[in-house]
Amino acid sequence: MDMQVQPNSQSTTPAAMSPMLVNCIAYGKDGRKLRDVALDDISTVLQYADQFIWVGLHEPDEALLGKLQEEFGLHDLAIEDAHCAHQRPKIEIYDEVLFVVLHTAQVVNGKIEFGETHIFLGKNFLLTVRHGASLSYAAPRKACEQTPELMALGPSYALYSVLDFIVDNFLPIVSSFKEELHELEKEIFEDTFKREVIERLYLLKRELVTLRLAVSPMQDILNQLSRFHGKQIDDEVRPYLRDVYDHAARIADTTNTMGELLTAAMNVNLAMVSVAQNDVVKRLAGWAGLLAAPTLIASWYGMNFHNMPELDTKSGYYVLIGVTLGICTGLYFVLRRAKWL
Repeated sequence: MDMQVQPNSQSTTPAAMSPMLVNCIAYGKDGRKLRDVALDDISTVLQYADQFIWVGLHEPDEALLGKLQEEFGLHDLAIEDAHCAHQRPKIEIYDEVLFVVLHTAQVVNGKIEFGETHIFLGKNFLLTVRHGASLSYAAPRKACEQTPELMALGPSYALYSVLDFIVDNFLPIVSSFKEELHELEKEIFEDTFKREVIERLYLLKRELVTLRLAVSPMQDILNQLSRFHGKQIDDEVRPYLRDVYDHAARIADTTNTMGELLTAAMNVNLAMVSVAQNDVVKRLAGWAGLLAAPTLIASWYGMNFHNMPELDTKSGYYVLIGVTLGICTGLYFVLRRAKWL
């Protein structure tokens, strides 16, 4: 039988808190939602083996984290990391409480921004702390509540739902990268050079590298969760975690492939610019060579020597013009065939 805890009249309820506290909900052994829990009553609910608590925070201040540390008995180092953020992705264990740090991504105003999620997993509680760009975990929580038979597996299943939600949010971002890369590939092979193409390629490359730094560590974290930490992770949840690992591995492979394609695209773009410049230089050299013949002939007869017998020839002027035109015409076709004109 589920024990109902009546909150103290002076307890701090979630509704009375700032938006830093998103939810604080107790669930029964059957996986069904029991009630919202006041912060002061968390330690009381944790005494019942047939209940667990799911708490969600968004950029909490030091006072709120201190209160939850007191209620859940969390380690000082983990609380310090959760408050400061800007941590690398990792998985730690403090006194049988699993501490996981993950990077998240979200499209904000057409740009990709990155955030962090810090997760505390205990025997009968799950605490998530979001920082920066990250979607609310209300959607996975609602999905869990709609499947109480799975939620009955405990807080480790709620952890799986959060991890699956984080990984799935990378998929539309990767798809947008693919579409933009496809558009840039078309522009690379256009006849006119566009400086903004190489700039967009560089920005896309930079964002992709940041995305890879967020996704790649998740593979190691998910691999550890699906194989170890038997006290915190239910054995029936491990297949679900392996499924999330497969999704993360596929995203990582896709980002690696796209990174190579972007590098190749940048090299091709620079090569196309070099080819275009070479064509311009060849055409200039071709026209310079074509104009050099009449220039040479004109300068030859412009020296005003008196002992040039052809100057006294009656038809010499017309012959010189014909010879000049003939030489120019011959050079034109030779250079045209060589694609220098």
